[in-house]
Amino acid sequence: MKKLVRLFVLLVLVMVPVLTACGSNDASGTGDEGGDSDSAEKYKVGILAPAVTHGWVAAVAYHAESRAEELSDEIDYQIHTSSNASEMTSQLDDLITWGAEAIVAFPQWEGMEVPIQRALDEGIEVVNFDIAIDVEGVHRVAGDNYDMGVQGANYVVDKIGTEGEVVILEVPSAGSVSELRNAGFVEKMEEIAPDMNLHTYATQFTREDGLKDFADILTSMDHIDAVYSMDDETSIGVLQAISETGRTDIQVVTGGGGMQEYFEMMPENEDIWIQSALYSPAMVKDAVDIAVDLLDGETVEAETVIPTTVVDRDNYEEFLDEGSPY
Repeated sequence: MKKLVRLFVLLVLVMVPVLTACGSNDASGTGDEGGDSDSAEKYKVGILAPAVTHGWVAAVAYHAESRAEELSDEIDYQIHTSSNASEMTSQLDDLITWGAEAIVAFPQWEGMEVPIQRALDEGIEVVNFDIAIDVEGVHRVAGDNYDMGVQGANYVVDKIGTEGEVVILEVPSAGSVSELRNAGFVEKMEEIAPDMNLHTYATQFTREDGLKDFADILTSMDHIDAVYSMDDETSIGVLQAISETGRTDIQVVTGGGGMQEYFEMMPENEDIWIQSALYSPAMVKDAVDIAVDLLDGETVEAETVIPTTVVDRDNYEEFLDEGSPY
């Protein structure tokens, strides 16, 4: 009997520390698998975008933050918007101090090469959205400006056939953007509709210029079958000019970008096929995804080009976003 008592006491003495240790972990919620460990396991991703309150550029920050929030189980993020290169540089330095492991940047201004190189030197992955920058080691996500022109030509020919009068609204001030979109359109048109008559005029990527310039074009041309406009804002001005003059000959107006207001006009204009070749600010979501892929150790191409999507009255509802500022 005494042996059994001694054995029981011994078992109690052995079990007390074990039970005490288990009770301590359960009560505190700390340790390697609890408390702040979830945050510690997340990647730190910084996002830099221009501080614009409306339009295409403003929507970049909107979509970037939207995607970061969707990935909040995997990443901690900070998003900063700036008004110039100096301010963006300061914010990039803040992200380095914060401990960012990857930075998604839309460096809208010149002079960002040196600070971005500094981030790379710190071992930070950098993914640029849209803007090409001459720094080795930067990944880039962008749309396909040339293919936007190609798809514009395909769309016009699909709607009016291989012969007609087509106005091209180029934007020389937009540099390579306009040059590539124009080249894609003209070269594809030469291939699939060599008898199409093309008339090129200069304008700007604003609805005010689209209205003013196309109003002048309408007075100089008695008949127009289609308008190859490269930008949704310009196209809104074009459509206003058509409406104000009462012209009924124009069957197609293309656009580019992915503007919510322009999408909503598509079903309202039953006599004109309104098209937008997406160069959507939502593509920045792909840049955020690539930043995470790089941190996961995946192999990623230096440049990711997003294929062109065509939107018109048949599918516009798929692209509506009430929260988008563009």
